[in-house]
Amino acid sequence: MLEVEVCGMKLKNPLMLASGILGSYASSLNLIAENAGAVVTKSIGLEPREGYRNPAVINLSHGILNAVGLASPGAKNFSEELKKFSKASKLVVSLFGSDSEDFSKLVGCFDMADAFELNLSCPHIEDAGLTIGNDPELVGEIVKAVKSKTSKPVFAKISALSNYLEVAKAAEESGADGIVAINTLKGMAIDIALKKPILSNISGGISGEAIKPIAMRIVWDLFEELNIPIIACGGATTWKDVVEFMLAGARAVQIGSAVFYSQRIFYSLKESLIAYLRREKLDAEDLIGAAHR
Repeated sequence: MLEVEVCGMKLKNPLMLASGILGSYASSLNLIAENAGAVVTKSIGLEPREGYRNPAVINLSHGILNAVGLASPGAKNFSEELKKFSKASKLVVSLFGSDSEDFSKLVGCFDMADAFELNLSCPHIEDAGLTIGNDPELVGEIVKAVKSKTSKPVFAKISALSNYLEVAKAAEESGADGIVAINTLKGMAIDIALKKPILSNISGGISGEAIKPIAMRIVWDLFEELNIPIIACGGATTWKDVVEFMLAGARAVQIGSAVFYSQRIFYSLKESLIAYLRREKLDAEDLIGAAHR
C-alpha cells in the first residue's frame, strides 16, 4: 500500500528524511530509518568544514531560519560513521562541492550509499550550493561527472531561486535520475533590541511550512516538463501535505523542519497515510501526479 519505487529503489513508504536535519551521526539516522522509506544524510564535502558560528538557527512562527554553513566532518570521517547505519531504510548520501571534480571524488567515498543527492542549492554558501546551482551548464557537468563514477541513482537538488526549469532540464539531459525540489529560501531576521541581524552570517535559509506553497508549485511545474522522478522537499509537516505533494507529481516527499517539533513525526505520518489510503482504496503509487489528470 505505501511502497513506492524511485529510480529503481523500492521504498517501504514515500517519506524521506531531508538532508541537514539530524547532524552527522548514524544513531540519529537509524532512529528515523525505522519509519522512513529513505534517509538523506547531511551534505558532506571532501574536507571537514566548521560552518558558521552561533547563532546559526532561529525558530520562526511558521518555519526555521538557519545559516549552519554546511558544517561537515569531511568525507573520510563520515564514511566511517555511516558504516554504523542500520539499513532499516534506503540511505541517500548528500554531497556538496565547488566543481565537478569535487563531486566525482566524493562518490567513491561512500560504497554503502543506495543513492546520491547533489546539493546544488544551499542559499548561504559562497563557494558551493546555489553559487554553482544557478549555472545550468555547470550543473550538467557535475551530473555527468558523478554519473560517470556510479551506477547508483543520482538526484540533483535544485533551488526556487534559480531558473529551476532550465536547471532541472540540464540535470535531466546530463543523466540525473531524479530531481529534489526545493532547498531553503534566502531570508534574515533582526534583533530589535540590539538593532542587529540575529544570524552570525546575517542571511540564512528559510525552511518549514512557510515555503510549502512555493515548493508545491515548482513540483507541479517540474512534473509537467520532466520525464524523471521528482522528490518534493519544502514545508511538508502533515500527512495532508505529503498527499498534496504526491498529487502534484512527487514520487516521494522529504520531511525536514517538522522533525524539530516531533521525533515521532515519521511514525505519525506513516500511520496517517495508511488510514487515508485505506479510506480511499488506493495505493501510494496511485497518488503520483493524479492532480494533473
